[in-house]
Amino acid sequence: MTASGIDEDHDRSATSPEPRRRWQTFASVVSVVGELLITAGLVLGLFVVYSLWWTNVLADRESHKQGDQVREHWAAAPSPKGPGELDTKDGIGFLHVPAMDNGDVLIKKGTDSDILNEGVAGYYTKPVKSALPQDKKGNFTLAAHRDGHGAKFHNIDKLKVGDPIVFETKDTWYVYKVYATLPQTSKYNVNVIDKVPAESGKHKAGRYITLTTCTPVYTSEYRYIVWGELVRTEKVDADRTPPEELR
Repeated sequence: MTASGIDEDHDRSATSPEPRRRWQTFASVVSVVGELLITAGLVLGLFVVYSLWWTNVLADRESHKQGDQVREHWAAAPSPKGPGELDTKDGIGFLHVPAMDNGDVLIKKGTDSDILNEGVAGYYTKPVKSALPQDKKGNFTLAAHRDGHGAKFHNIDKLKVGDPIVFETKDTWYVYKVYATLPQTSKYNVNVIDKVPAESGKHKAGRYITLTTCTPVYTSEYRYIVWGELVRTEKVDADRTPPEELR
């Protein structure tokens, strides 16, 4: 075979359509996979925006609406007649925590997701029933979301020993002081909401408040706990002048 014959065979192999078809197929697959990855990234990004921003917008809108309804009800209805009686229509009152910088948080009964997703905090009815603030002894135990759906307890880690926690009802301001925190515990640890929260260092009945939420942020693996103790109450005046801790 002559040299020219070898060259001709090489030229025919180089211009064969088979390698070109394989390359085009590979390029098409890569293109499709790339488009799918881009689409998946966009969907994931939109889900994150929805979870961490839009749910906050919706929850804040709903909680403000409900809060306004409670205050309108307070203004229109007569004061509770019996000592210690609590007006619970549409919500029992508002939590004010300056260190968390989250405004006034409406408190409602229950801690199920359908309640907390409204951008409110809820008091426990199970597995340990919460006391109410006017009770002479007990633990007023609350839960709220830390991210999404209003994220009312997002800044719970800002609370330090000695910080005030104020609960507002129609007729009374309840002023608590933080005395202990637990940055991480099991979500199954129900002892933290006991009537006497021994894990906080207390062993006698008193008038306590406990805030609970998920931790770390954007997860629900553990719980973050803050405990406070009632230091005094103040009657609400005609102007609803807040206690000095909120001025």
